[in-house]
Amino acid sequence: MTDGVYICDSATLSDGGKGVRTNVRYLGREASIFFVRFDEKVYGYLNQCAHVPMELDWNEGQFFDDSGLYLICATHGAIYAPESGHCVGGPCRGAKLRAVQVEERETPSGRAVYWLPDDAVRPVAAV
Repeated sequence: MTDGVYICDSATLSDGGKGVRTNVRYLGREASIFFVRFDEKVYGYLNQCAHVPMELDWNEGQFFDDSGLYLICATHGAIYAPESGHCVGGPCRGAKLRAVQVEERETPSGRAVYWLPDDAVRPVAAV
């Protein structure tokens, strides 16, 4: 799995814009992770609020608040710094989103976003 998992073309993610989700296995159960761009860098997180384990996006791929500066939990209103995943406001202040490793690479067809699975967060096909 050292090659990583292709997520999307880099141009798909705009600063403070819509994110891209993918289904995964997290600690043996079904879950999703998401990727967003903020301040020209791509970040990836488990799609689970640190307050109560519910997905953050209010519509699929909608993770940012109206300002495009913070990630927000649609259910609890928790606000997270996109560059660190730290909760900066709401019911889980001081807690943190579970980050996943992501990198952008040059490919023959252009720049692309790749996810690097770890022992806890694996592709759906992995057992």
